[in-house]
Amino acid sequence: MRDLKALFALTAKIFVMCSLMLLAITATWGTKSGFISSAATSQNEGKHAMAFAISSKDFQNGSDIPKKFTCDGQDVSPDLSWTDPPEGTKTFALIADDPDAPAGTWTHWVLFDVPANTKNLPEGMSKDEQLPNGARQGRNDFRKIGYNGPCPPPGKPHRYFFKLYAVDSMVNLKPGAAKQELEHALEGHTVGKAELMGRYKR
Repeated sequence: MRDLKALFALTAKIFVMCSLMLLAITATWGTKSGFISSAATSQNEGKHAMAFAISSKDFQNGSDIPKKFTCDGQDVSPDLSWTDPPEGTKTFALIADDPDAPAGTWTHWVLFDVPANTKNLPEGMSKDEQLPNGARQGRNDFRKIGYNGPCPPPGKPHRYFFKLYAVDSMVNLKPGAAKQELEHALEGHTVGKAELMGRYKR
């Protein structure tokens, strides 16, 4: 009888020890699984954050635009680059404008039908209506073709937005088109958008 009780006691101890070991193993795997899941999430978020971003080697987003790219300097366009266009992109379009202008938003650059394999607009783009790669330029609010840079009145800094659109087709506008015409043509055809903003004051 005593041997039977001892056997039962030993069996109970073994059961408890096995249960504790199982809980420990489950907790360990859960922690590892959580780590892997978090790492994967971080990687996905990193990839998402990098998608279709526009940048310039001449100024950082939110920083001052160098005088070289304004009416107080050489008034040439800054270098612009972008990555990872959305799937379905056939062309790009670009609008640069100043929403802080006294008379309302002032357009500085209108560009469209930029080929989908383009990843960069070099500094000092020509002011021709038709570019060698097939892209076309519109007319800005200075009544000129191509880029004209910041030229605000004295006072507070103005913001200048370079808005890049990924488009699923050619927009079929003639060179010299106004910003409003381009915006209308982009309706229902934009598959992505990226922005870069710089500041300038006089």
